[in-house]
Amino acid sequence: MGNRKWIYASRVEGNASRQAHADLPEGTFEREMSKEGFFGPAAFFHHQNPPTGWVKFEGPLQPRAFDLARLNAAEHSPWASRSVLHNKATDIRFWKLAQPMTSLARNGDGDQLLFIHEGEANLFCDFGHLEVRRGDYVYLPRGTMWRLSPSEPLSILMIEATNTHYTLPDRGLAGPHAVFDPAILDAPKVDEVFRTQQADENHEWVVEVKKRGVVSRITYPFNPLDAVGWHGELAPVRLNVKDIRPLLSDRYHLPPSAHTTFLSDRFVVCTFAPRPFETDPGALKVPFFHNNDDYDEVLFYHAGDFFSRDNIDAGMMTFHPAGFTHGPHPKALKNMLVQTKRATNEYAVMIDTRDPLEVGDDVASVENRDYVNSWKTTESAE
Repeated sequence: MGNRKWIYASRVEGNASRQAHADLPEGTFEREMSKEGFFGPAAFFHHQNPPTGWVKFEGPLQPRAFDLARLNAAEHSPWASRSVLHNKATDIRFWKLAQPMTSLARNGDGDQLLFIHEGEANLFCDFGHLEVRRGDYVYLPRGTMWRLSPSEPLSILMIEATNTHYTLPDRGLAGPHAVFDPAILDAPKVDEVFRTQQADENHEWVVEVKKRGVVSRITYPFNPLDAVGWHGELAPVRLNVKDIRPLLSDRYHLPPSAHTTFLSDRFVVCTFAPRPFETDPGALKVPFFHNNDDYDEVLFYHAGDFFSRDNIDAGMMTFHPAGFTHGPHPKALKNMLVQTKRATNEYAVMIDTRDPLEVGDDVASVENRDYVNSWKTTESAE
């Protein structure tokens, strides 16, 4: 499969631009149709009307939105948190924690990625101590024992790489130090704070191990986070979104895949961080309409002004199943070629999955069922 030969015929037909995402015929709206997300061959259509200008959209392919900030229950364990979206390759959960964990967690199903949406905490794990705060990604290799002790209440987006791993993307011609230098990744330390927590042995310690979706409880008469040292190449790491330096292009609107932060076998995790808008007069300054025929697309809104979406607040998540065209809302389209601001001001986490996602049973109460209508050109979209 790695050496596949695409059926490839590159041509220009009718009134069309010869450069993707730039120099569109006047009064038209571009739509991209491509293979393998944005990595395969593609076609670019120029329409007289916005491809999302529907008046009715029925059926399971409807775009959906969830206000995860309204999930108010603070759970003692990550495995008691709400599963928002899931398939065989990943489990996306939203977890709130207000008090220190009284048990340890261990994921036997796959690598774990924690995105700290709100709050601050001390993370204690096999490898030592790590301070975590708002905007941090925390990568935990499968099998790591860990617990969190918040100094401020936490809201955490958890993304599991089920039965596999996380890796870093190949930056290609940009080189391995583009977007973020691996030197910026912080690992836990066996410091005085870690050694102090080892003294907490006045009770039995329980490790809650999740394997095949079922939690087992292993009880120890001592604190199992008792390592005095370690060495090796494998360790948890921390990366804050403010340390990400996104790829830029003045003359071309880069696809979301250019902002990939972590890779897994069947999905990618991307980060949208503030960046200057394109300056070329003919270049698109908003996300382009596109068919997501091969990937389900999920976007978690962390902070800022979400310029391509209307009526979206921090803590919300949108879900666009594979199979229909989507793109910017009508309000954003007004600035398709001319932006009123110099740069974007948003932080968001995108998850693109190769396999269809199922919606968790516990999030129906926080769904915005009118989200499908947000592309209509109405006064509310203004």
